[in-house]
Amino acid sequence: MGYNLIQRFKMPSPFPGMDPYLEDPINWPDVHHGLIDTIRAHLAVIAGPRFYVRIEERVYITDPADDPGYPALIPDVVVTSGRPERAQPRGQGGVATITAAVRIEPYLQPEIRDRYIEIHDARSHEVVTAIEVLSPANKVKGSRGRRALEEKRALLHQGGAHWIEIDLLRAGERHERLTGRSDYCVTLWRRGRGGLYAWFIDLRDPLPTIAVPLRPPYEDLPLDLQRVLDETYDRAYYAESIDYTRPLPPPPLQPADAAWVKNTLQAWLDARTEGEERPET
Repeated sequence: MGYNLIQRFKMPSPFPGMDPYLEDPINWPDVHHGLIDTIRAHLAVIAGPRFYVRIEERVYITDPADDPGYPALIPDVVVTSGRPERAQPRGQGGVATITAAVRIEPYLQPEIRDRYIEIHDARSHEVVTAIEVLSPANKVKGSRGRRALEEKRALLHQGGAHWIEIDLLRAGERHERLTGRSDYCVTLWRRGRGGLYAWFIDLRDPLPTIAVPLRPPYEDLPLDLQRVLDETYDRAYYAESIDYTRPLPPPPLQPADAAWVKNTLQAWLDARTEGEERPET
């Protein structure tokens, strides 16, 4: 029996740029995967045939005992069963009674796989540029996720690669030269120029088209991050699954931005309701 395919109506995001509801830890892993896949698709078309684009994984082990980034990865961990084991019967003949113990649920040391993008020279297969979309654990000081990212970045720098970090999370730590400058930012370390370049983005701004450097004599590739985000949002139908009546995920906004978000969402919800109530023609 065949399927009756119905065209689903795609409602755009309420926001002109980054959607802060996507920063929720529940949503972010899926958003991160979607952004990585969409960025690869955009760059692969314009990078070839001299360069090719691959999605790579950086693997590390996290542990609640000594990884400050663990709560950002696995926020809800149950460590006890709640009820103690029953005490053993009282011994006879001078044998001591065993005191009841609380059973501790074993926890795993999860293997975390951070996905990122590498652009390779098609002839030498060397890494030319790496692109990282930051996750919450990458922005926790001293976390294993942050250390793994920094080690990979240092290794690629030594190999002569460019490095791009796309930070679409308001929470977490940033480099001291970036702290307090904007809600979101994208940074580029250019090979051989010794400089750090940045695009600063606020909540009300559309995402920029950034430069993705290659090797001379090839010019930088343009990467339209707003288009990437819009396509990711549409393909996942986030408008249907995100509850925009709930409070924003932390950190809290400044009063002016909070009022702007409230008005923006109300207009969006009114437009969606009107669209759902409009009779079909």
